[in-house]
Amino acid sequence: MKKANLFFALLFMLCSFQMLHAQTSKEDLVKDWVRAKAYTKEYLDVMPENGYALKPTPEMRSFAEQMLHLTDANYSFTSTIAGIKSPMAMGEAEKTADKSKENVTKIVLAGYDYVIENINKMSAAQLNETVKIFGRFEMTKAAAFNKCFEHQTHHRGQGTVYIRLAGAKPPQEKLF
Repeated sequence: MKKANLFFALLFMLCSFQMLHAQTSKEDLVKDWVRAKAYTKEYLDVMPENGYALKPTPEMRSFAEQMLHLTDANYSFTSTIAGIKSPMAMGEAEKTADKSKENVTKIVLAGYDYVIENINKMSAAQLNETVKIFGRFEMTKAAAFNKCFEHQTHHRGQGTVYIRLAGAKPPQEKLF
């Protein structure tokens, strides 16, 4: 009897810890995405209007296309993770004809809002469920959001070079 009580007490503590960790992870995910949105907006704001068409080399994406590309991925990852239809088809943002500073900023920030809104809709238990990304990579939904975060960080970081080539100063790093 004592062994059974000890077993159930340990099991309860382990489950409680898992639920607490998942909740913290959700809060941390949201905080990181809110910060990423603000940081990306600083990139969008500091780039001069004429820099949106800038391509460091002819075969590279323009600054606008980099930002729209990360937005396409934000929509694609999030709709896959949440199991919902994306309001934007894959590649639609990057293919938009209006690559003005105003329009790109609007589209990119809406993409971040989509991610944040859908993380907020998920419970800690849902974030611990598994999902298949690109039809072959199985991971928790929280881990998939982290992969998406890594992708947007990569492309925003590339924007640093574009901003310097346009003669502007990139925003200060925003780790916290």
